[in-house]
Amino acid sequence: MVRVTKSATEVATEVVTDPAVFAGLAPEWERLYRRCGTATPFQSHAWLHSWWRSYGRPGRLRLVLVRDAGADGALVAAAPLMLRRGPVPALVPLGGAISDYGDVLLDDERADGAAAALAAALWPAARTGLVDLREVRPGGAAERVYACWRGPRRRLADSPCLELPAVPVAELAARLPSAKAAQRVRAKLRRLAALGVQHRVVPAGDPEAVAAALHRLLELHRLQWQGRGVTPEHLRSRFREHLVRSAVAMARSGDAVVTEFRLDGEVAAVNLTLLGGRLAGGYLYGAHPRLREHKADVAVMLLDACAEHTAATGHRTLSLLRGDEPYKHHWRPERVVNQRLLLARRRTAPLLSAVACDVAVRRRGKALLRRMRERDDG
Repeated sequence: MVRVTKSATEVATEVVTDPAVFAGLAPEWERLYRRCGTATPFQSHAWLHSWWRSYGRPGRLRLVLVRDAGADGALVAAAPLMLRRGPVPALVPLGGAISDYGDVLLDDERADGAAAALAAALWPAARTGLVDLREVRPGGAAERVYACWRGPRRRLADSPCLELPAVPVAELAARLPSAKAAQRVRAKLRRLAALGVQHRVVPAGDPEAVAAALHRLLELHRLQWQGRGVTPEHLRSRFREHLVRSAVAMARSGDAVVTEFRLDGEVAAVNLTLLGGRLAGGYLYGAHPRLREHKADVAVMLLDACAEHTAATGHRTLSLLRGDEPYKHHWRPERVVNQRLLLARRRTAPLLSAVACDVAVRRRGKALLRRMRERDDG
């Protein structure tokens, strides 16, 4: 289903609820994606539509679109959302927990007008629930929509991400706090060379080879976490189907790179790097335990290859994506906290307050648990 509202201000808005229409939007969605400088790979049509096929629920799709009202009807803004029912009904971004960034898309050349039109198109949706935009990277397009919102709104901190400049590992090593730390990185690179570890990019034009490499990645990922706390979703068939389907398409369009690492002629690791307009990030990898048995530093190996891709393609930022794990801090990254942008109307403002209070309570609870663990460890 598509609902269209025409405007006298040079734009027309639509709300798409039909998955078949979503599928057909691919060419113009991708054109808008390329015109939005703040977009991350998680806003590409290949990622979002594949996610919907694996995780979407019937009747919940809500794509809010803004088009030029002229003859070409070009797409100038899009909010990929779905309806979430429950105690706090809301429109939330497609992509869910397996997407590190959420955002809307705005045509850079018409960003201000497109943001105002998108905010107006979202206004009716807030009659009965919130618009809850999660994991928005600072500087994201959704900030413009937030600025245009004329009702109650709230900005909260969401997940932390760690970011590095997109430069070769040798330059990253120079950022380390001591000469000895940099020397250790260089020694690890020499160790990888001495072991004969080689890497190659799987040809994007060979979808069967890309798919096979991704299946291998997931099998190695399962193997490397065997007996430890693997993310359960990564072992599920719906995730496998989504990852292979989306990454094959994204590799073809230049939005993903799949890299294989070989030891003694056999594939010992596979890494998936996602590439956006301004940033790139290693999304998921799988590594055989024997790499560690050979004292190969897998983190350095992956970062070396990932930095090579990003430096070659002109990306400004190498994102270590969500999570504040201690091993990431070894490289002295910048800590960048995603945002949660909550939009409401006067009648739904109490829901906004309820979400903000729930977030505050959860944070206090986590802080208390952390202090208790630190006390017990001490």
